[in-house]
Amino acid sequence: MQLILARLHRNDSNVTPTLEATEIEPECAAAAVAIAWPSPEPLEVEPEPNRGAIALPLPRETAAAAAALPEAIRPRRLFYGWVMLPIAMAGLIATSPGQTFGVSVFNEPLRAALSLSHSQLAAAYMLGTLLAAIPIIYVGSLMDRFGLRAAMTVAVVLFGGACLAMSQVGGWPSLLLAFFALRLLGPGALAFMSANTLAFWFHRRLGTVEGIRLVGMAGAMAVIPALNLWLVQSMGWRGAYAALGIAVWALMLPLMIFLFRNHPGEVGQTIDGLPPEVNDPQGTPRLPLGPNFTLHAALRTRAFWVVVGGTSVFSLVQTAVFFSLVPIFLDRGLTEAHAVGMLSSFAASLAAMHLVGGMLADRFRAPLMLAAGLGLFALSLIALRCMSAPWLGHVGGVLMGIGQGLYFGASNPLWARYFGRMHLGKIRGVLLTVNVAASSFGPLLIGVARDSLGNHELALTAFALMPLPFMLLAFSATPPRPAAAPGASAAPP
Repeated sequence: MQLILARLHRNDSNVTPTLEATEIEPECAAAAVAIAWPSPEPLEVEPEPNRGAIALPLPRETAAAAAALPEAIRPRRLFYGWVMLPIAMAGLIATSPGQTFGVSVFNEPLRAALSLSHSQLAAAYMLGTLLAAIPIIYVGSLMDRFGLRAAMTVAVVLFGGACLAMSQVGGWPSLLLAFFALRLLGPGALAFMSANTLAFWFHRRLGTVEGIRLVGMAGAMAVIPALNLWLVQSMGWRGAYAALGIAVWALMLPLMIFLFRNHPGEVGQTIDGLPPEVNDPQGTPRLPLGPNFTLHAALRTRAFWVVVGGTSVFSLVQTAVFFSLVPIFLDRGLTEAHAVGMLSSFAASLAAMHLVGGMLADRFRAPLMLAAGLGLFALSLIALRCMSAPWLGHVGGVLMGIGQGLYFGASNPLWARYFGRMHLGKIRGVLLTVNVAASSFGPLLIGVARDSLGNHELALTAFALMPLPFMLLAFSATPPRPAAAPGASAAPP
């Protein structure tokens, strides 16, 4: 495309801009004139002699003309979804003070300061987690009603306050309340809304960006425990929790106030950053966003309960295994260092598979990935059950990381793709309620089995069998049809 030269032709009544164009596509020339000389009057492109006739009416609005430019010369603009990705990642990492891996470092100094037994501390954590599962579904309703930005900002403020409250506990009752607040607002509300953020910005690449978001959490699992230990050694457990609460505010509040946006429409964009209407040569949409299910309609589908069941198995079993990981290794004649090595193998493979699993979810159907993830999870538990040498612990950690990465790489984008975005908060709120409740029972089950039998073998055997029924059911977790669930509506074109 060569240089475009413009000239003004005057007459007695007005000035009419026209365009001299050399070797330029007609639609490019027409749109370029509209951008250069917006006018209330329709414009025409007049050719030089012997250069071919071009006489195209142009839109009256400059913005419409710019949208008509071919992709090759359309002005480039950063898709704001790529700004929202690190914000969603930061929101997930900010939940670390309430996650099990973040709390575990505080257990011993907290127990000693409050004169609690191990069972009293575990009971406070389990009961606080179980109670936190109850109101989470209402968090989803608030998100749907007031929008992500408002609901998430409130959650950040309250979660920072919960960390400060944790630094002031003085006994078992106040510790129970602090655990309840930490688990509800951090791993509950804040993590829940972080997980929903990117679904409003991406569709075709939702699996990939979800994988990138979760890589940040895998990194936090490797870094946060050491950071917390340093804080405890430097300023005591009370000062450390107060510092974490202030850090949550310092990290998240500026992002929420100045950068966070609810959806692409707030910045004049569309999902995936594509033009509002992207059609194939036959005129059918290339970007089907699927139906919008109500919560009641989603509860009537097979796919909902299959995925909820599989996710709950991960929550229950993995929480139990990690809570008792050191005793499991000691029972097999291994050491605490070997248990830490297994965690390192798990974190490395999980980080890698979050990326790979997310990309695979954008290219393959979800049921196959769900089944593969559950199968590998079962194999990882068999490796731990049969562990007689450190290398089998590493094998179990790697298989567990790969299985979790595949499963959640498929299931995280599945909710928006299967059930739509209109009622996403309520639908995923039920999922989170069930998962948090399931995770609260895991440590209790494995602890009772250990106290009753003197080892963890029966518990690990039962845990290895639990994913198998859901692995088979996963093949039936196909996208539900709106006609099969009253209350579901087709997405607007």
